[in-house]
Parts: sequence; C-alpha cells; structure tokens
Amino acid sequence: MSSPAPLDALQDGRRLRSERSRAAVVDALLELYNEGELRPGTADIAARAGISERSVFRHFEDLDALVEAAITRQWSRIGYLFAPPDASGSRVERVRALVAQRLAIHDVAAPAFRAANLLAPESPRLAATFALRRRILDDQIEQQFDRELRRRAPADHDQLLRALCAPASLESVEYLRSHAGLSRSVARGVLIRTLDALTMSKADQ
Repeated sequence: MSSPAPLDALQDGRRLRSERSRAAVVDALLELYNEGELRPGTADIAARAGISERSVFRHFEDLDALVEAAITRQWSRIGYLFAPPDASGSRVERVRALVAQRLAIHDVAAPAFRAANLLAPESPRLAATFALRRRILDDQIEQQFDRELRRRAPADHDQLLRALCAPASLESVEYLRSHAGLSRSVARGVLIRTLDALTMSKADQ
C-alpha cells in the first residue's frame, strides 16, 4: 500500500499558500488604511496583495468580512496597549498614566480606528467589535479613578464617570490630533488638564 504522505504534503502546501494569500489581503487593506485610503476598492486591495480580485472573494465572503478581519488583526497586534494603566499612584500620577496609554493607542491604531469608525454603521459585526473595545477603555476609567468616584453620591458618581469617559476616549484624542491639529505634546497637555480638573476635589485645590 502506498504512503499517503505525498498527498498530505500537497494538501498542507495548498493550505499554507491559502493562509499566506489570505494574510496578504488583510495586510494590503491595513497598508491602504495607513496611507489614508479608508474606502479602498477591491481592485486596489487585490493589486496591493498581488492577487486577482476574484481571489479576494475566495478568502472573504464580502468586503465587510475582510474589513472585520483587518480591524481584528490590527487590534490583536496592539492588544498589549489595552492593558490597564497603573492605578496605584497619586491622582495626578493616575491621570498622566491614563493619558499616556490613550495617546500610545492612538499613535499606533489611528488609521484602523478611523476606518472602523467610518465603516461601523454599515457593518454590525464591525460595530460590535468596535463597541467592545470602547467598553474596555471606559471600564478602565472607573478603575483608574475609583478613589475619586467612590466619594461621590450615586447620581454624581455616574455623571462624573461619563464626564471622564468623554475626554479620555479615542474619539477625543482623534479630534485633538487630527481635527484640531494639535501636536502630541499639546494634546497631552489638554487631556491632562481636563482630567485633572474633573477629578480634583476641594482638598486638592
């Protein structure tokens, strides 16, 4: 009886080529995002990946599935940046640690963030992924300023938490950096000043 090894090797080779081709398509889309092309066409993606347009849809059922895979790939690459900032220091130190984390995420994820923000209304799957990341960051706010929040009455606690989540969001960082055109250092100062004012108690004044 002949050995099945040659057939297995052939199948493994095909699978590896398919995986490499699929990864090339995802990387091509991320490269286009990084270059500011937030709605690239299938032809542009295929050309960048070095494959035919038809081959793109051999790997992805539609463009939504491709976009979702690309955003998921990018989030996975920067997942370490979503680790909670240091919450053990003074109020001022915790403010600065949070701002440093948000700026670091934006530095790397801005292109994918812009694409996700633009396309999420058209893609329920992408919207769900985007919402999950937002919830992770919002939950960190409550942990970061737990001491300040616990001093507040329930209604005031909730209002302050929402007030802190707004300026500390990636949307806020994107506004300061891209729309207001602020440098990183100036944006850092604005965020620190805002969060410092919101968390400051009468005893700190």
